[in-house]
Amino acid sequence: MAKVEEVLQFMQQLAPRELAASWDNVGVLVDCGADVTSILVALDITDEVVAEAEIQGCQLIVAHHPVIFHPMKRIGRGDVPFRMIKKNISGLCAHTNLDAAEGGVNDILCKLFGVTGAKGFAEGGMGRIGQIRTVSAAQLAAQCQSTLNAKVKYVDAGRPINTLVVLGGSGDHLIEEAVAAGADALLTGEAGHHDALDAKRLGLSLIVAGHYATEFPVVPVLADKLSRRFAGVRGLCSRRNREPFTYL
Repeated sequence: MAKVEEVLQFMQQLAPRELAASWDNVGVLVDCGADVTSILVALDITDEVVAEAEIQGCQLIVAHHPVIFHPMKRIGRGDVPFRMIKKNISGLCAHTNLDAAEGGVNDILCKLFGVTGAKGFAEGGMGRIGQIRTVSAAQLAAQCQSTLNAKVKYVDAGRPINTLVVLGGSGDHLIEEAVAAGADALLTGEAGHHDALDAKRLGLSLIVAGHYATEFPVVPVLADKLSRRFAGVRGLCSRRNREPFTYL
């Protein structure tokens, strides 16, 4: 058994809130004060995840994306935090601090894709830049598809990839910075039409594997760390928090 505050202290060790971007909202965002015997770990706290937590007997959900992000002027029955409070389920969120943290979202991606010599890149070190074995854009895209079980699109700049920038989630705004840093490619979760045009023009390959797919690998790692840290506390991976898009 653990207290919510004890879990927060442990998460502070894993992903210090000082690493979070100034615009972010992290920490215990819903505090019901119950003793914790089971923790559900997810990317997002949705109605389905709250229901799952209740079924699994979880008193706490630890999530990557903040369940409260923009200031709330009122709260009603249709709001997820209301449902959490009603079910006596607390919510702890680690967002950009978990992106930047050692062993967090982007370090896990680096491990999955064999990035060596990785160091912090842009925005307070949230991303990573390092070296990989030489591959083509098509080969790296195929590796993303199989490793992350992702729907992948890519831009091929027509040159071998050795230096790679990685940023799980939304990294489309880093194209010019990646080029300036000497990267051959950027692997991220989201990018639009004009981002693709810019990448092609600047000679940067762009691998886009989906927001969910590029961040999900942190979930089982975090669930395992929580289980190991707190004796008698179950750390569970959410099965109901899934990719929100349906692909044809």
